[in-house]
Amino acid sequence: MRNGSAKHLIFGTIFAVCCPLLSAALPSQAQASQTTSHAASKRAPTAHLAQARSSKTAIRPTASHSQHGRAVHGRQVARASKGGGISCVPYARNVSGIRVAGNAWQWWDNAEGVYARGRVPEPGSVLAFRANGRMSLGHVAVVSRVINAREIEINHANWASRGGVSRGVPVVDVSEANNWSAVRVGLAHNSGDFGSVYPTYGFIYDRPDNGVMVAHNARPAPTPQLNPIPSDLRPVAERPWRTYEEVAEAPGPRVTRTSSGRVAGVVGAGQ
Repeated sequence: MRNGSAKHLIFGTIFAVCCPLLSAALPSQAQASQTTSHAASKRAPTAHLAQARSSKTAIRPTASHSQHGRAVHGRQVARASKGGGISCVPYARNVSGIRVAGNAWQWWDNAEGVYARGRVPEPGSVLAFRANGRMSLGHVAVVSRVINAREIEINHANWASRGGVSRGVPVVDVSEANNWSAVRVGLAHNSGDFGSVYPTYGFIYDRPDNGVMVAHNARPAPTPQLNPIPSDLRPVAERPWRTYEEVAEAPGPRVTRTSSGRVAGVVGAGQ
């Protein structure tokens, strides 16, 4: 019995000493658990916002690219997008499926190695206009119909009206070699008249570039008779030579007369 009483006494003493320690530790653990839970609850929104910011950051370059694209193409069409409508570059991309980067005057060089190019019109190809004094950023138009070696019809935007789309517009090749390096575009309202001479690069085709330029090898077709040219926008060196034969006219014979009116002689006859 004494041994049993001693054991009970020892266990009771240990229990009495440990209980306060356990009771003190439990609130600390509970408080730590609450602190951890509270901290986690604070971190959760932060992580969510970080994820949202990350997703916005992933989208932002696209938005920025779109804004940059609008700004670049807006300059090309005198910022036609401010009043609605569409400029020539995005219109040509959407209609032809030919997705070349850059402004219109850059399409010809940027298409090299990607899209085939040449001097022969084909439906669906893009006619690339060179920059000139009237169009500093060039122009692009989609060929909708080939009539003959000298005449086509095009669909394009931002030409006759700011931001507007024109379809079935006649275009005539007026280059001497019939290589579509210079064209005149039909004026609005189907008047039958054509505008100024515009220099062009040629046509971009919706097929891979095989390294061979599509050339116009046929004999040049006759140039249609059109209304007088308002202006030629080609560089002076590229305009056709027009030679005029100037003949110096020798003075004709001069008749001399006497005081009575009779013919005295002829000066210069036979010279």
